[in-house]
Parts: sequence; C-alpha cells; structure tokens
Amino acid sequence: MAIRLMDLDSPFFNTLHRIMDLTEDAEKNLNAPTRTYVRDAKALAATPADVKEYPNSYVFVIDMPGLKSGDIKVQVEDDNVLLISGERKREEEKEKEGGKYLRMERRLGKLMRKFTLPENANTDAISAVCLDGVLTVTVNKLPPPQPKKPKTIEVNIA
Repeated sequence: MAIRLMDLDSPFFNTLHRIMDLTEDAEKNLNAPTRTYVRDAKALAATPADVKEYPNSYVFVIDMPGLKSGDIKVQVEDDNVLLISGERKREEEKEKEGGKYLRMERRLGKLMRKFTLPENANTDAISAVCLDGVLTVTVNKLPPPQPKKPKTIEVNIA
C-alpha cells in the first residue's frame, strides 16, 4: 500500500479551508443583531426630539412629517417608558398613474423614540396633539408628596 503525501495546495485542503471559513462566518452571524433591531436603532437615531420641562408637565416635541394622526402611536411601556412611533410609507397611487420617481430624498420608513419618564410623571395624564407634522406629547407631573405631619401621642398617667 502506497502512502501519498498531500500537498497543502491540493483541492482537499482548499475545500477543508473553505468549510472552516464558513463555520467562522456562521458564528459571527449568530451574534449579529437582527434586522428588526437594526431598523429600530436607525429609527431611534434618525428621529430628533425636543424635551421641555415646565412646573406642572413634561413636553416632548417630535417632527412626524407626512404622517396622519392614525399613523402615530403613543404608548407607555413598563410603567415609565414613553414610546412614540410611526411609519411613513411610499405613495404608491401616484406611481400607478404612470409617474415614476426621478429622485427620492424624503425619509421613508419607521420613526421612533423612547424616553424614560421620571418618577413624578403621571402616566395616567398624557395627551398628544399632531399639528402640521409636529407631534406634541404632554405628560403631566404628579403633585409633590405632602410632608408628613408629626403625630402627637397622648401620654396617659397610670
């Protein structure tokens, strides 16, 4: 029986090397973020907001261009996270009429912001108004806690 030494440039070693590279790539992809996570992260980064504090409320002002009030969601998660989201879609009816885009620069897709509310935010008293593409969300503050009055205990003589 003849033993033949294989050359490192042989097809067998090349194939084995490719398989090992594919395994490393698969491991990297398992640790990669999901598409939903990446989309939400981009939406968070691309949605600017102004936050103002007043004596009785917090006000969040967010540009939501081209969205109708039915396309905007304002939610409270985990009792203290304000989630504001919406999605602007492409106007397809005009394309059906024979028009086509020559340039598309306006932002399409998801708009989203999350804010952690302070402890004195009243999550039961939130209002939202969208006017001319600007969403204003007002979160009322809880009244400050009343300081406890000292309790007087009557001393009885026994």
